[in-house]
Amino acid sequence: MAKLQVTQKKSSIGCKQNQRDTLRSLGLKRIGDTKTHEDRPEIRGMVHTVRHLVSVEEVK
Repeated sequence: MAKLQVTQKKSSIGCKQNQRDTLRSLGLKRIGDTKTHEDRPEIRGMVHTVRHLVSVEEVK
């Protein structure tokens, strides 16, 4: 199964609370943090919510 590498590129200051909570759920705390997750619909939905704050790469 493919994996997604999610990296936080922008700060969550000034964002809505649900976007901050989503970043925390993804395991991202500060700019430059990178986490690897399974490519599942739940993770893709979270990434879609904060797509302006993160970059995503597919890792095999």
